[in-house]
Amino acid sequence: MDTIFALSSGAPPAAVAVMRLSGPRAFDSVRLLAGGLPKARHAALRVLRDPAGGGELDRALVLLFPGPATATGEDLAELHLHGGRAVVRAVERVLAGLPGLRLAEPGEFTRRALAHGRIDLSEAEGLGDLLMAETEGQRRLAMRSAEGAVRRAVEGWTERLLGISASAEAVLDHSDEDDVDEGAILARIRAAAVELGAEIGAVAARPPVERMRDGIRVVLAGPPNAGKSTLLNALAERDAAIVSPQAGTTRDRIEAPVIRGGIAWLLTDTAGLAGDTGDAIEAIGIARAREAIDGADLLLWLGDDPPPAHPHTIWIHARADAEGRGPVAAKDIPVSVHSGFGVEALWERMAEVASALIPPPDMFALNMRQRGLAEAAAESLAGAAMEADLLLVAERLRAARRAFDAITGRAGTEAMLDALFARFCIGK
Repeated sequence: MDTIFALSSGAPPAAVAVMRLSGPRAFDSVRLLAGGLPKARHAALRVLRDPAGGGELDRALVLLFPGPATATGEDLAELHLHGGRAVVRAVERVLAGLPGLRLAEPGEFTRRALAHGRIDLSEAEGLGDLLMAETEGQRRLAMRSAEGAVRRAVEGWTERLLGISASAEAVLDHSDEDDVDEGAILARIRAAAVELGAEIGAVAARPPVERMRDGIRVVLAGPPNAGKSTLLNALAERDAAIVSPQAGTTRDRIEAPVIRGGIAWLLTDTAGLAGDTGDAIEAIGIARAREAIDGADLLLWLGDDPPPAHPHTIWIHARADAEGRGPVAAKDIPVSVHSGFGVEALWERMAEVASALIPPPDMFALNMRQRGLAEAAAESLAGAAMEADLLLVAERLRAARRAFDAITGRAGTEAMLDALFARFCIGK
C-alpha cells in the first residue's frame, strides 16, 4: 500500500501548516527529511532537508504516531511547518519525489480509518456532514453521528437481534427433541421481533439528516401585489427581490437563503397567482409558482382568499396596519413590513413548524441511505413475526442483520464509498 501525504490544516498562508503522512513508509520518509526520528508521540524540533541536495526546507515540529492506535490505523507522521506557501510547496515537492509516496486523494485518510476499523461508515458519513456544516444545528447533528451515535444504536439493535436469531437457530438445531416447546419459543421470537422492529421504525420515521442540511424550503405565494417580495426582503434582511407597486413585477422564482436560529432556510418569492392571462411569460411564472408551492416544506400565503391545500401553511394578513385592513379571524398572523409589526412573530411561527420537519435537537438522526436500510430491517423483523415456518423466520432475521451491516459499512459497496469520500477535502 502506498504512503500518502497531504496538508491537513487550512490553506496557506497561515501561522502553521500541518503536513500529514500515513502508511508503511511514513517514518522512513520523515527520517530522510529530518535525519532522525523523535520519540513516539512527543513533538521535537527538527531541521528538514531535501534528501537529494541537502538544502534546508524548514525548521518544523515532528510528531510520530505508531499504528494501529492512530487516526488512520497506520503509522502516522505530522510535520508542523511554517505556514507560508513556498514552504508548503517545497515540502510537498520533496515528499512527492520520495519512493512509495503520493499525494492523498479526497477523503483518503478517513477512508483508511474506515478500512482499518478505526471508525465505521456511519461515523465517516457524520464526519462528512460535519465538514459541510454551515449552521449550529447541522454541526450538532453531524457531531452526534461522527462521535458514534448511529453506530451505538445499530450495535444495540444487532445485539438484540442476535439474541432473537440464536433462539430461532437453537430451535432449528434441536427441533427433533421432545422437550423443545417450539410453539412457545416461536411466540417469544415473534414478540421480540415486533418490539425491535417497532423501535427501529420509530427511529427511521424521524426527519432525515438531509432535511437539516438542505434547509427548510419556504415559498411565499398569493395574488399579484399581495406583498410577497416586500415580505421576502424583510425576512432575508436584504433587497433580494425587486419591489414595485406595479402588479406582475415578479415573473420568476427568486430564492434567498437565510440562516436563523441554527436552521437553514431557503425563502422563495413567486409570481402572483392571477386568473386567466394572455401574457405568455406571466403564464410561465404562474406555472412555476404552483410548482414551487407543491415542492414547499412551508407555504406562506399572503392572499385574502383561503390558501391552497398544503400540509404546512401560515396564512398571513399582509399590510395589517393599512387603512381598511382590519384583523381577519381566519388568518394566522398579521404582518406589516413597513412598521416591522408581526415579522418576529412570523419567524417564531415558522420555527414551530420547522421543529416538526427537522431532526430532533436532542436525538441522533439517520441519513437517507441509513434510513432506507433501517426501514428494510424493520420490515424484515415485521415479516419474521408473521412467518409460521422457523426456517423463513431465521432467513428474515438474517436479512435484518445484513441491513445493519450495511448501515455501519460491514457490507458497503465501493461505488457508495467513492461517492461519500469525494465530498471530503484532500487532507481529511
